[in-house]
Amino acid sequence: MPRKTKGRTQMALELLEEKIIDVEYSDVMRKSYIDYSMSVITSRALPDVRDGLKPVQRRILYDMAELGVTSDKPYRKVARIVGDTMGKYHPHGDSSIGEAIVVMAQDWKKMAPMVDGHGNFGSIEGDEAAASRYIECRMTDYTENVLLADLRENTVDFMPNYDEQEKEPVILPCKLPNLLINGSEGIAVGMATNIPTHNVGETIDAAIYYLDHPDATSEELMQFIPGPDFPTGGIIANKEALKTIYETGSGKIRLRGKVSVETEKGKDRIVVSEIPYTMIGEGIGKFLQSVADLVENKTLADITDISNQSSKEGIRIVFDLKKGADAQNIINILYKKTKLEDTYGYNLLAISNGRPETMSLAAVYADYADFQYEIYSRKFQNLLRKAARRREIDEGLITAIDVIDAVVEVIRGSKTVAQARACLMTGDTSGIIFKTGTSMKQAKKFCFTELQTDAIMELRLQRLVGLELDVLTEDYRKISRNIARYEKLLDSNTEMTKEIKKGLLELKAKYDRPRRTEIIDAGEIVIEEKPEEILPVVVLADRFHYIRSVDPAVYEKNRETIEAENKYIILASTDQKLILFTDKGKAHTLKVKDIPYGRLRDKGVPVDNITAYDSKTENIVSILLLVPLEEWIFVSSDGYVKRVDSGEFDVTRRAVDATKLSGDAQLIAVTPFTGENIALETEKGYSICFKQEEIPHQGKVARGAIGIHLGTGDRVRMIDMASPIRASKRGGKGKKR
Repeated sequence: MPRKTKGRTQMALELLEEKIIDVEYSDVMRKSYIDYSMSVITSRALPDVRDGLKPVQRRILYDMAELGVTSDKPYRKVARIVGDTMGKYHPHGDSSIGEAIVVMAQDWKKMAPMVDGHGNFGSIEGDEAAASRYIECRMTDYTENVLLADLRENTVDFMPNYDEQEKEPVILPCKLPNLLINGSEGIAVGMATNIPTHNVGETIDAAIYYLDHPDATSEELMQFIPGPDFPTGGIIANKEALKTIYETGSGKIRLRGKVSVETEKGKDRIVVSEIPYTMIGEGIGKFLQSVADLVENKTLADITDISNQSSKEGIRIVFDLKKGADAQNIINILYKKTKLEDTYGYNLLAISNGRPETMSLAAVYADYADFQYEIYSRKFQNLLRKAARRREIDEGLITAIDVIDAVVEVIRGSKTVAQARACLMTGDTSGIIFKTGTSMKQAKKFCFTELQTDAIMELRLQRLVGLELDVLTEDYRKISRNIARYEKLLDSNTEMTKEIKKGLLELKAKYDRPRRTEIIDAGEIVIEEKPEEILPVVVLADRFHYIRSVDPAVYEKNRETIEAENKYIILASTDQKLILFTDKGKAHTLKVKDIPYGRLRDKGVPVDNITAYDSKTENIVSILLLVPLEEWIFVSSDGYVKRVDSGEFDVTRRAVDATKLSGDAQLIAVTPFTGENIALETEKGYSICFKQEEIPHQGKVARGAIGIHLGTGDRVRMIDMASPIRASKRGGKGKKR
C-alpha cells in the first residue's frame, strides 16, 4: 500500500511540474492592469463619439425600448428598468444604473434629457433623487426620434450580452451629434472626459455645413457653434480661448453667473438669475456660505441680507444691500472671491474607432458624418430588400388574380401541396386534374417564384374583390417608386447627403431652442479696494474667554457692570491686533476687526472660534494690544524673565512661539514694560522685587535670564507691580514672607 501511494503522489507531482509556467510577476501585473484599464476606458467610463453614450446609458435606453416604455406610454418604476437592465445587459450593480437614469432625466445637466422622470429626481441645489422603487420614468421623444428611430432597420450591429442569452446593439443609430448636445463626464484609469453641453440647433447647423464641406476646420465650424451652451445659462467670459479649445480638444473655460441689480425704496439688491454650470448641486450651498463668510469678515459689509428664492421657475439668489452701496464693486468681489466665476475644464475625450482619443470639433464631425452615411446606407439597403420582396409578392399576386381560375383549378386538382407548388413554380401539370383545357394551357405557362408561390397559396378570397385588386395595383406602383428612390439614394452620395440633411432639418424644427449661455470676452475682474473705516472699540473678554467688542460710549455708560463681569477690558481700534499669550508659550494673533461687534448683553464668541487657540490643551495668561515700539516682560514658572519688542509679534501667521520653555515650565504672565519695579512670588512663599530695567532684552525664541533662584520643587506663581517688598537685585533667592 505505501509503495502504491508513493507512486501516485510522484505521478501527480510530475504532472503538476509539466503545467507550471515560469513568468515574471511584474509582467503579469502589468498585463492585468492594462487589461483592467482598457475595460474601464472602453466599457464603462468614456462615451462613444458616434452616439455620445456610455455603455450603461446605451443599455438602459435599449432596455426601455425592449420594454416598450415610450414617451406615449405610462411611466414605469425605475426599479423595474434597473433590474431588467442589470439582469440582461449591465451586470455592474443597481446603483450605477439607477444613478445613470436619474442623470439622463435631469434637465439642469442635459441639454436634451433622454429620460422623462416622474417623481423626485433630485434638484439643481444638490438634493438627492428618491430611491428607484419610488420614482418612475419613460423615454423622451428625443430618445425615440434621435437615438432609437431606425434601430429595427438593421442600421447597427448587435452583439451577445454578457451571458450570451440576449443580443444588444453595439451602438445606437443616433441621428444628431449627441456627444456635443448632452455632453459627458467620466473618470477612467489614467484619463478623464469632461464634455460640455451644446445648443441643439447650432450643432445641427454645423452638421449640415460639414456634410457639404467635409474638409471644414474647427474654426469654420465655430461660425455655427460659437461655444458650449449650458442648461443653467450663465456667461462664458473667455471667448478668445474657445478657438484653441475646439482645435485641441482641451482647455479651460471661464464661467460666470448672470447677475442683475434691482432697486426698491432707494436700496439696491443684487440678483443672481443664472449660475455657472459648475455650481449645480452642493455648489449653490457652498456659494451662499462663502458669501456669508465674506459678509462676516467685513469684505462684503454692505450686504445686509442673503436669501435663496430659487424655485421650479428658475434660480433667484438675492443679496440686499445697504443704502448707497457700490453694487458693481460688490458684484466684482462676488466674481473674484466666490464660485460665481469658476473654471470648467474642457476635455473632449471619447471612444473613436474603438480607442480613446482627445478630439477636436472637426474630428467629432468627421466621425459623425461617417456614421450617418453608414446608418443611412444600411437603412436604405434594408428598406430596398424589404421593398423588393414586397414588390415581388405583389407582382405575383396581380398576375395570379388575372388567371385566378387556372390557379384555383391547379390547387383543387392537385393531390398534394407540393404538387400544386411545383405547378405554380414550373408549369408542371402532370397528375393534376383540370376542369377545362384553357386552365391547363394557362397552368403550363406558370413560372412564379418561391416567394410568390407562398403568397398565392396563402391568398384569401377577399383579395379577389375588384376594389382589393385596385389597392394591390396601387401598392405595387408605390413600392416601385420607393425602390427607385432607394436605389437612387444608394447610388448617389449627393442624394444621400440631401436625405441626411432633410432629416437634420426636421429634427432642428422639433428640438431647436434659443441659446441660454452668453459668450463674451471679459477682462480680469478689478476690485475697488475701499479704505476700511477705522472705529474705536472696547474689547471685552470674560473669564470663560468669550470675547466681543462694544462702542466706547456703551462702555463709559456701563463701566461698573462691564468691569465686574469681564477679566480683560482693552481700549482699541479696528485696525489693531491683539496678542493672546498661553501657558504653553504660544502667541495667537487676533485682528480687532474680526471680533464680533455688538450690544452690551451679547455673549460674544469663544476665542477658539476666531483664533488658532485650543482651550483643551492651553490656557490664556495674558491678552495685550499690539502697540508699536512697546516692550513686553515675560515671566515663566521656572523663574526666568526677559524683555521682548512687541514688533516681533506683528506677523501674518495666526500662531507663533512666544518664548522658549524648558521641561514642564509654563509661561505665567506677559505684561507691558513700564520701568517700575516687578515682584515675583513663588508657591512656597518666597518673593523678590527688582527693577524692570534689570531684565535683559532678548528675542521671542530666547528662554530669558534668571529672575529668582528657586528651591527644589518651587515654582513662580504670580507677579506683582505694586509690591511693598524693598527692591533688591535680580537673580537672588528672595525672602520668605
